Amino acid sequence: MEADIPPVNRVDEIRAELESLKGKHLRVRANLGRSRVIERTGVLIGTYDSLFIVEVEERRGRKSRQSYQYVDVLTSTVELYDPDTGERLLDYSEEE
Repeated sequence: MEADIPPVNRVDEIRAELESLKGKHLRVRANLGRSRVIERTGVLIGTYDSLFIVEVEERRGRKSRQSYQYVDVLTSTVELYDPDTGERLLDYSEEE
């Protein structure tokens, strides 16, 4: 039974990767369910125990903060991309 437990906690791995991206621009694509998908570009401003925060530019120059959970990145509900190249930053959908 213990052999079935993965050796690395993936949420901690995602948190560590996002910690290294703090202060960088990224594009967030979030599936909100019921065919609602939002895409926003912003700056990763904080990583915390169970969530991370992206500050996005809204209309008329206002800024908004969006928070997302690491588990949503793991399940591909939230996808993170490089805004310049369009390359997906953290892709856990293909592994095992």
